[in-house]
Amino acid sequence: MGVLVEGQWRDTWYETGKTGGAFERPNTQFRRWITADGSSGFPAAAGRYHLFLALACPWCHRTLLMRLMKRLEGVISVSFVEPLMLENGWTFATPDPLTGARYVYQIYQKADPRHSGRASVPVLWDKETRTIVSNESADIIRMLNRAFDALTDSREDYYPATLAAEIDAVNARIYDTVNNGVYKAGFATRQEPHSAAVRALFETLAWLEERLSRQRYLLGNRLTEADWRLFPTLARFDAVYYGHFKCNLRHVYEYPALWDYTRALYQKPGVAATVDLDNFKTHYYGSQRSVNPSGVVPLGPKIDFTIPATRA
Repeated sequence: MGVLVEGQWRDTWYETGKTGGAFERPNTQFRRWITADGSSGFPAAAGRYHLFLALACPWCHRTLLMRLMKRLEGVISVSFVEPLMLENGWTFATPDPLTGARYVYQIYQKADPRHSGRASVPVLWDKETRTIVSNESADIIRMLNRAFDALTDSREDYYPATLAAEIDAVNARIYDTVNNGVYKAGFATRQEPHSAAVRALFETLAWLEERLSRQRYLLGNRLTEADWRLFPTLARFDAVYYGHFKCNLRHVYEYPALWDYTRALYQKPGVAATVDLDNFKTHYYGSQRSVNPSGVVPLGPKIDFTIPATRA
């Protein structure tokens, strides 16, 4: 994983010894905004911004999905790092043509030569000022949802004002116990925090099953950002989190409504191309040697997201 300390790269894992064996995700530090009118200093403009992503990363996945849903492929460019993340962190197959970086941490050094913190993805990069706008996926999807509306023919709003409070409440529970919950289970180094995270995770999966058994999406009949924040975790669950992170009380496919919902989202136009189970498994099993010391990547499971869903 690694971390920058006053601009210097150090190959080090999370220090769970200081937290009683519990995993605590560090806060993201670049939280600037792109606005339609440019009042933030970062005006929405075609061709100005770039997303550095890892296909394996669920936080990146949600930004890729929002870019797809808002039809911003021709407005915001994107490139991907390799699935393996070893002693130098996220790595490009060849030097990045925009920045010359070989590793993502070098992009952080360009934005702030004395930066301290994890060199995580996604990174929303401003080509004009040559700096990082944001490395917070929750903020990035909000920017993609609205700031670029004048540059796309998509008028769908995935964070409508009438549903904002409910979306925020659903997001908060899902983030804590599912999106980040699988990491709290998988990166725990003592039994108690692992067990607590797993229990909370499956309590929320049961809550989601009940919710989705009586409605089409998380907020009813309308797709919102809450759905696209949940989907990346569900898409990885049976292939990665069930085994690698020991979240093995039940598979997603054992929840009829949740499994149908997962397939329905997967079958939306363009979404299947963002799901690569081999890439996902290579990253998690091959990179996270504190969890899987051998680096051996399992051949299975075989998961068929193309089985027709009952909800369109």
